[in-house]
Formats: sequence, structure tokens, C-alpha cells
Amino acid sequence: MKSLKIIVSGGGTGGHIFPAISIANAIKQIRPDTEFLFVGAEGKMEMEKVPAAGYNIKGLWISGIQRKLTFSNLSFPFKVISSILRAKKILKEFKPNAVIGTGGFASGPMLQVAANKNIVTLIQEQNSYPGITNKILSKKVDKICVAYNGMEKYFPKEKIIFTGNPVRQDILKLEGKKNRGVEFFGIDGNKKTVLVIGGSLGAKTINESILNCLKNIDKNGIQLIWQTGKSFFETAQQATSRYKNNGIKAFDFIQKMDYAYAVADIVISRAGASSISELCIVQKPCILIPSPNVAEDHQTKNAMALVNYGAAILIKDSEAKDLLNEKLMNLISNENECEKLSNNIAKLGMPDAAIVIANEVLRLINSKN
Repeated sequence: MKSLKIIVSGGGTGGHIFPAISIANAIKQIRPDTEFLFVGAEGKMEMEKVPAAGYNIKGLWISGIQRKLTFSNLSFPFKVISSILRAKKILKEFKPNAVIGTGGFASGPMLQVAANKNIVTLIQEQNSYPGITNKILSKKVDKICVAYNGMEKYFPKEKIIFTGNPVRQDILKLEGKKNRGVEFFGIDGNKKTVLVIGGSLGAKTINESILNCLKNIDKNGIQLIWQTGKSFFETAQQATSRYKNNGIKAFDFIQKMDYAYAVADIVISRAGASSISELCIVQKPCILIPSPNVAEDHQTKNAMALVNYGAAILIKDSEAKDLLNEKLMNLISNENECEKLSNNIAKLGMPDAAIVIANEVLRLINSKN
């Protein structure tokens, strides 16, 4: 059997990068001989995270259009032309059997060029409301893997396959990881622990709301593992250093998310598609604070899919600073509510998403050969 070559393109945030890595890992599980090349946007976090996961990556000079007039907007047409030319060069040199896109700026030029050359193309849309790149690409690609029902509003119905969102493989099995997590974070395994994740880049409202909670967190002997993102990290460090409770910890980015989930009793999070998918897998009670700065308010729609099922608590971004402290303290002291949320969210998890997508990619390659 001839070995395969596959390009995976996506990035900008962890929500695009980690599904991309998960899909590549799943394909490698089925076909270990597969050679991968990732294509991302220069200067974005994928250029660091993908090599850390053991894959090669090339960057395109591409970014989105800003809402206000900036120099970056003036250079956008040149970036698009440059990226298309670079994508053509990458395809010519690498000769892939398939190109997979998981969203983000770089996936546009890469998938566009691949589809024009009749190479197998597949996109994986994580959200309940797709980004503009995937909407445009949907007319050209072979298949579209989705995580929400009703996506035929945006994509050709015959191309849609319902798969759920791939999650990081290390979080699929948390059994036995709590003790390692306790040691890793230097916390007490017998105390209640709250995990705060505002997405891979942090979330300003969540961070500022947690500042308001610190006094009560300390007073009640609650432990905190707080992913702040780089821009808020210094502020968080200064704030947490004032407390004698050495179970209050701030991190700009958490590498060992499996350990973080394993030690957490409650999770406070944005409602990005990848975060929601992970929360369903790890089965933790959660408070969701959707970002309002996204297309069509899709994070609120993502969150409501859980809330309507009695599987999460939602706080509006505009109310978080006033309400988070009270909601958190009420939840952490209510064992029955925590158990109900945990049981309900567990029913929504789709742990095999990456394998389902991997099999679909391999099926498409076989059908074209």
C-alpha cells in the first residue's frame, strides 16, 4: 500500500489548532505511514504549537481584515495573492493526497488552491455558526464535518457529515490522572479546585471577573488554577501573590490540560466550540461566559445547547463581573447541582470525533484513486 501525504491547514486560536492536531493523530493511528505537513499563518500560535506536537509546519503571510482602517487592511490583497502563490508552491512540492482545513486564515488559500487542482478536500467546522472562510470553501470542498445540527442553512446538505468536534487525545481518559495533577500544580488533593480557561489567548471579562472572586476564593479555602492568556498574566500574578493560600495559581497557558481537568471540581470557561466539546468529554460542572465578540453571537448558541439540556450554567459577558462570584460560591457548595450538571453534560460527549473524521478522509482518498 502506497504511503499517504496529507496537508492540514488551520490556526489562529487553539480552537482551530487542537482539532487539526487531533485529526492528524487519528489518521496516523489508522495509517502510521502517513506523512503530514501543516500550513498556518505566520506569527500565529500554530507556528509554535504544531511543532511542539511533533509535526512540520509552513507559514503563509495572511491575516484577517480589521474592522477599522489600518495598514494591515491595505496590505490584505497583497497577503491573499502571496498566500495563494505560496499555497500553489507547497502543493507542487509536497504533492498531497488530501488537504484538511479546520478554520483560520491560512486554510482559505490552501483549500481553495487544492480544490481547484481536484485534490481531496475536507473542512471541519467546529461552531454552530461557520466563519466566512468555511462558508466560501463549502462550495468547492468534497466534505464538511460538523458538530451541530441544522448546518444545512450554511453548507450544501449533501456534503455535510455529523461528526462532533475532535478534542485533545490526552483528555479522553482522565482516570488516574488526579494525583499526577495535584503533584504537577502543587495543590491539595482534598480541597475544592476551580479551573478557569478563557480560551488559549485568554478572556478579558473572565479574568477581570475572577479578580473580583479572589477574596472569597481565598476566604473559603478554594483552590484556583487560572489560565489568563499572556496579556493578563502579570496582573493575575500580582493579584494572586497577595494571598497566603498557595493553592491559588495563575498561568499564561496550561500545557497539561488533562491534569487541569482531572483536578478540577468546577470549570469556568468561554463557550468556543472546542471548549464545549472538551467539557462534554471531561464531564465537569461548568459555568459558561460566552464571548460577545464573535460572529452571530455563536458562543451563546453553543452554550445554550448545553443549558437547554441542564448541562451548564450560563452568565452573560456583560453580567459576569457582578454575578460570577455569587454563582460560583453557590455552585461549589451544592453537591447535588454539581452532580446533575456533570451527569447531563456527560451524555453530550462525542469522544470518537477525530477517528470518524480520519476514516472519512481516508475513504475520500480511496474513492478518488
